[in-house]
Amino acid sequence: MALHGLDPAERGRAETLTEIQLREVQQAMEPLTRAAQSALDRLFLAVGDTGCCVLLTNAQGVPVDRRGAQADDETFHRWGLWQGAVWSEAVEGTNGIGTCLAEHRPLTIHKDQHFHTRNIALSCSTAPIHDHLGRLAGALDVSSARADLTEGFVGLIAAAVADAARTIESQAFRQAFPEARIVLAGDSERSTAALIAVDRHDLVVGATRAARIALRIDDARIAAQLPAVDVLALSTDGAEAELIEAERGVVRRALARSSGNVSAAARALGVSRATLHRKLHRLGLTDSH
Repeated sequence: MALHGLDPAERGRAETLTEIQLREVQQAMEPLTRAAQSALDRLFLAVGDTGCCVLLTNAQGVPVDRRGAQADDETFHRWGLWQGAVWSEAVEGTNGIGTCLAEHRPLTIHKDQHFHTRNIALSCSTAPIHDHLGRLAGALDVSSARADLTEGFVGLIAAAVADAARTIESQAFRQAFPEARIVLAGDSERSTAALIAVDRHDLVVGATRAARIALRIDDARIAAQLPAVDVLALSTDGAEAELIEAERGVVRRALARSSGNVSAAARALGVSRATLHRKLHRLGLTDSH
């Protein structure tokens, strides 16, 4: 009320973009939307029969894609759970999508926790989604207006939403670095979204938000040509050893194919002879070559 001048008793319909505005928003979100398709389908298969709809939004809280049962479409459209509606906190006050985006964390806004009286029948579980550069790109939301939806079941939905959001982030990251080797950079039990992209020179060219936080990576370190082993040394799950062994295997195969000729192996690997000599020394392969 103080920050945005909202009235909780205001009964108007949800604010909605024009068709032209929505198309522009959808075009800007296209790479992330494309990466999200299979995750959206699986999430809807899990929750659709319980009277829920699935929404993918941009960072301003505007749904750009959705999944819902046709029988429920009229109800959800009336509630504003539809492409083009605006669910930012500035427009709707406390709500699953807007508050998730404002606080950058997964959360559930259940029924009368909503700011606007017109939304108190809704239960919304939402998780933020970050792009391949670690920036907030949007949110994934499952909403329901069922009166018999229990808080226990809402908790299960929230867990499914958070898992699907991590899947979308991972898929978008792999899609953004199709030529790179993708390495899990954290404890796989707790951080499946902590990924780094490594080029053929074993330099980090990208990192997900989870990896940036876990390994203290930022754009400046990546731009300065950050060796993968330098950041993976901070990890405790054996990822560094795994990466070194993979690199050792690549070098050994190149040397074998060139009958031990370092110059020929360097050309095959696309690096200079001096670079390959440094790699041989670092990988403990200098005794044989």
